[in-house]
Amino acid sequence: MKLALVASWLNQYGGAERVLEVMHAVFPDAPIFTSTYHPATLPAAYRAWDIRASFLDRLPLKSQRALLPLYPAAFESLDLNGYDTILSNTSAFAHGVRVPPGARHICYCLTPARFLWNYADYVERENIGRLPRALLPLFIARLRAWDRRAAARVTQFIAISETVRERIANYYQRDAVIIHPPVEVERFAVSSARDDYFLILSRLVPYKRIDLAVQAFNELGLPLVIAGDGRDRARLQTLAKSNVQFLGRVSDEQARDLLARCRAFLFPGEEDFGITPLEANASGKPVIAFAGGGARETIVPGVTGEFFREPTAAALANIVRAFDDNKYDPLTMRRHAEKFSVGVFKEKLTALVSSSKFKVQS
Repeated sequence: MKLALVASWLNQYGGAERVLEVMHAVFPDAPIFTSTYHPATLPAAYRAWDIRASFLDRLPLKSQRALLPLYPAAFESLDLNGYDTILSNTSAFAHGVRVPPGARHICYCLTPARFLWNYADYVERENIGRLPRALLPLFIARLRAWDRRAAARVTQFIAISETVRERIANYYQRDAVIIHPPVEVERFAVSSARDDYFLILSRLVPYKRIDLAVQAFNELGLPLVIAGDGRDRARLQTLAKSNVQFLGRVSDEQARDLLARCRAFLFPGEEDFGITPLEANASGKPVIAFAGGGARETIVPGVTGEFFREPTAAALANIVRAFDDNKYDPLTMRRHAEKFSVGVFKEKLTALVSSSKFKVQS
């Protein structure tokens, strides 16, 4: 088997890149094809990898929104001749590569592109300017049609959660198997330390709904620590009272320490899966999450955390008021997180890629 990896883009560091790192560890000889690659935004280890970017990387435009109409052509231009297995890791466009005759394409789908299939919500939450808001609809319908055609060429979809599996069925009319993303459980440890703060560890972007937590804790007056950065930070800080502390971007070591000492971890947005709640459980800490998306598959109410059922600050505040972190057993939460470990992910992915069930018949 000669395998190539494909990623949507490599211009920031987040959950998609962590998944790609594990894929690369499983298939270390595989080159990585992508649309754009910005080494300065990624860990130094990436510079030793065989990364091959599309023609978009040579254009003076760097804004993803400005490049949006060009992504289909960029991925279709990637030369995958000589590879019999393509494994894409994508939240947009990367499933659109053209594979050689007789080759198979296994797509690990983080989600069908939100800005294509949930456009109205995306525009509202992302604070799109007047000019892009006027121009984007001219491309969305065409990009959706291309996206669906590209999905038809995929041999097998893998979804990261039941939520994403349902979207794949709805938007692409394709079935998918589920392999949950890898959680680096071994990086975290259960600690007897406990401070009084609640914790958010996240990119600060609108769809994460950090604003719900800020508003809830403004009312509660309890300490809330928010670690992370992003374009929504200034707005959130303007909303927050003095009991809400913003740390900015923190190191992995600082994140581990914050998770080890918090009362509980907050997860107020609706995510496709959600790795950080499981990192909190791996640290022996419970999670308070909105009851939507992937959280419904990873949080066990009364055992590893609690849900608030309405996406409002009042609903979150009510759960926090009644919250008793002493009722959760740290070791039980740790064992729960281990079901989603890197080792489990590697085993499931390797078995699927090696399976004759998903081989293209010549």
